[in-house]
Amino acid sequence: QVQLVESGGGLVQPGGSLRLSCEASGSIFNKDPMGWYRQTPGNQRELVARITSGGSTVYANSVKGRFTISRDNAKNTLYLQMNSLKPDDTAVYYCYLDQMNWGTAVVERYWGQGTQVTVSS
Repeated sequence: QVQLVESGGGLVQPGGSLRLSCEASGSIFNKDPMGWYRQTPGNQRELVARITSGGSTVYANSVKGRFTISRDNAKNTLYLQMNSLKPDDTAVYYCYLDQMNWGTAVVERYWGQGTQVTVSS
């Protein structure tokens, strides 16, 4: 029904920058909220940032001032611009999309495949 494809991960040095992209396809509506989580082995999945169709944003305290979430509704694409990267930012980053199922009245969450971000000198 919905597919999310992530790209942009890689290996960078501390202080560097990366931009993650998440392209949605299928039965997509511009109003659907989207966001990013990250996870390292043995750790709880952490919300990094999310954005609504109206542009309201929420950030984890650990990334405020360094990361920026945005969306291009014409392209059905979500972005995460990451600046001043730290080793603690190393994780697998997952994008998600929340969509209302009007038949069941339940919001369904769709996930991307994940992209590895490694920050190391």
